[in-house]
Amino acid sequence: MSFKRSKSGTEKTLSTEEEQIKVLEVKKLIGPIAEKCPVLCSDASILRYLRARSYNTKKTAKMLKGTIKWRLEFKPEKIQWVDVAQEAERGRLYKADYLDKQGRNVFVIRPGVQSTNTPMAQIKYLIYCLENAIWNSDSNQGQMVWLIDFQGWNTSCLSMKVARDTAQILQAHYPERLGIAIFYNPPKMFESFWMMVKPFLETKTHKKVIFVYPANARSCAVMEEHLDMEKVESYFGGKNTVGFNYEAYARKMKADESNISRIFDLCYSSSPGLSVTSASVSEEASSEIAICSNLEDADGSSANGKQDCSRMDPYLTEKDRSLSWLIWH
Repeated sequence: MSFKRSKSGTEKTLSTEEEQIKVLEVKKLIGPIAEKCPVLCSDASILRYLRARSYNTKKTAKMLKGTIKWRLEFKPEKIQWVDVAQEAERGRLYKADYLDKQGRNVFVIRPGVQSTNTPMAQIKYLIYCLENAIWNSDSNQGQMVWLIDFQGWNTSCLSMKVARDTAQILQAHYPERLGIAIFYNPPKMFESFWMMVKPFLETKTHKKVIFVYPANARSCAVMEEHLDMEKVESYFGGKNTVGFNYEAYARKMKADESNISRIFDLCYSSSPGLSVTSASVSEEASSEIAICSNLEDADGSSANGKQDCSRMDPYLTEKDRSLSWLIWH
């Protein structure tokens, strides 16, 4: 085991062999549930949760159990294009049809474009996009690039409820998915706010944030280092003048849905009665309740002592919420 020094303290790093030992420890703590959800409890998935919890196996197991319970309750893999099409229409958030130079998916986020839908509709669409990028992608990378355009952004674009709920979902159930976040041409008011929030963020997190200004040659070089500017949209200084095409995007996303469903059918079919394609809804529900009851202390207990499958990660901090507020709103 080794350690790297950072401004915020000491960051733990493990060898491949040490990581594998930790993965096995987490699987042991989770128990037979790991076999029932092989995709969510794969080595790669567990490693992301371990890194998010600084390799603390007990906290990692608790966090991962929380995600399993959340997925059984929320069923993100069941969200379909018809459920989110209206929210996608304005192009406030979408998965780009190109990857960065490391082969990572690129999310274009335009917080200055107002959403006309409810906070729940915005969150559901975000989850839909994340699921698509993770389970149905040509990318060979588990991480993503967030490309944020601040054109039209002002304080009226802020929604604390969406920010809070978004942060909770991202940090609790999609850990270690951020590769880099490029803040493109943010206004002065945002820069001031960032300087106040930055000290509350972990060093490894805020180091992933890059500020880019179109009038600055060095900033332009950073964009070219990470992205093929022939493919990047013109509002980011690229040569793609078409930008977001809703019709083409809708066709692509709908075509992806069958593959996502197939992956999760395989994930749950290993557990009798838990198959998401089960003809008996009541049997499926009973099996899910049984699994939730075995996920002891994943998220705490409700007042009557029963486990609540809808609650989220108790380790979420104000640091986690701050970055999400900046990026998504």
